[in-house]
Amino acid sequence: MSSKPNKTAETAASVEQFIAEVPTDRRRIEAETLLEIFSRASGQPAAMWGPTIIGFGSTHYRYATGREGDTATIGFSPRKAKISLYTARNFREFPELLERLGKHELAVGCLYIKKLEDVDLAVLEELLTRSYEVARFDYDARAEGN
Repeated sequence: MSSKPNKTAETAASVEQFIAEVPTDRRRIEAETLLEIFSRASGQPAAMWGPTIIGFGSTHYRYATGREGDTATIGFSPRKAKISLYTARNFREFPELLERLGKHELAVGCLYIKKLEDVDLAVLEELLTRSYEVARFDYDARAEGN
């Protein structure tokens, strides 16, 4: 088992302060909108994970290699070029929702959006809700030995 700590861990930093310091008006407004959507999708309060990720819920994971740790179950970061969305699962598990989402890019564990007006916010919320529910069930079940 790796004892190297994760680069991104939950912190006590203020989510509100982080959003207030987002450098552009558009990204700040988008961050406020995403804060509402992610809160509804997860039913969890927002917390800072590292210096730039706003996360909702916490999920413990363990890889086959033995590495384990905690991560936000879902989260986002209002980065300069694109908004980064994160999940403890893989967004590719929901191809029907991705097809209806709108303009986006996928990477291994992230979904990138240039601006919120490029996507259907109702579809985004459904994608996040389902991702959160699947991750919670999957990781909780494994933690309980099911």
